[in-house]
Amino acid sequence: MIESDDPAVLARKLAELRLEHRDLDAAIDRLAVAADADELTVKRLKKRRLWLKDCIARLESALIPDEPA
Repeated sequence: MIESDDPAVLARKLAELRLEHRDLDAAIDRLAVAADADELTVKRLKKRRLWLKDCIARLESALIPDEPA
């Protein structure tokens, strides 16, 4: 996903992923109330949103410094 260990690069990517996740939330909410919503599209958006959530969790974990033993 990201090759850099630079915290600034990771933080910027994290912000981008959070924005995309938020946008997907809004799109899924709009489709949920639409009577003619395509179920396959909603499923794909939800799958993408879950993938983004996993990526966000990995990046957040990467930004937390390791504690010395």
